[in-house]
Amino acid sequence: MRKKWWLFFLVPPGIVLCCWIFGEIVMHLWNWLLPPLFGWHQVGFWQALGLLVLCRILFGGFRNGTPGGSRRQQRWAERWERMTPEEREQFRQSWRSRCGGLPHSPSESKEPA
Repeated sequence: MRKKWWLFFLVPPGIVLCCWIFGEIVMHLWNWLLPPLFGWHQVGFWQALGLLVLCRILFGGFRNGTPGGSRRQQRWAERWERMTPEEREQFRQSWRSRCGGLPHSPSESKEPA
């Protein structure tokens, strides 16, 4: 089995290059769009990189790159598929009580439209 020692020299510069490219893209898009549209301030490179990381945390999470979502999502989907309609409704009710009685979604409404 050959060792891939050369990856040690290619991967770190590749990561730095990708961070730099995406940071520049976010900075230029922000500075091109948001100040003229909303009157917001322009951002520098490090602020743009911070925005990129923040968006990744809020919207992308730290998934491990598995197709179709994380293992936890796959387990919940499998568990949901095995539930009977009564168990699903009981699960929904328990989550509604935990979340402060959120209203029903329109698809679950019993009243005709």
